[in-house]
Amino acid sequence: MSRVTVKAATTAADLAAVVDLCWAYRDFLYTFAPAERRIVEIFYPQDKYSALMDRLAEEHARPRGIILLAERDGEALGCGMSHALSDRESEIKRVFVTDAARGSGAGRAICQRLIDQAREDGFEKVYLDTSIAFAPARALYQSLGFIERGPYQPTPAFAREAICFYELPLAPEPPKREPAP
Repeated sequence: MSRVTVKAATTAADLAAVVDLCWAYRDFLYTFAPAERRIVEIFYPQDKYSALMDRLAEEHARPRGIILLAERDGEALGCGMSHALSDRESEIKRVFVTDAARGSGAGRAICQRLIDQAREDGFEKVYLDTSIAFAPARALYQSLGFIERGPYQPTPAFAREAICFYELPLAPEPPKREPAP
């Protein structure tokens, strides 16, 4: 089996694959448990989510955002995206991998690429959130250096009880040193 690759979703086919993955993510959340179902029903009802999918490329456009697609042998396995919250802060959204990709490193590769891109774009901090019930995702984010915090945007009380919020301060990468002659 070949390895997972992560690339910027730039073609119509790439974006269509990401939209399909986003719908699979919404379905996953909707059927996971009552708390996640309620969050989907309130924040992402069918019509609102459909409208978001129609403008996904604009919401996460370069140069202040990016949409990533993870693939193996041409099969879409996962996605993730980011967008600017301010001149200094970026938010990671909709990191999702299919059942077939769980344990493959696709989620980590997507997240690391989003973090690296945010740093390259000059952001000082990255935020994200996930369900408290998603222990593997929480472990991944913590292993990447994210620190749990309170909500970074207005959030209804019921959602604060079901969602973990994280931040990652981004230090600039040190300049690369040339080897001594």
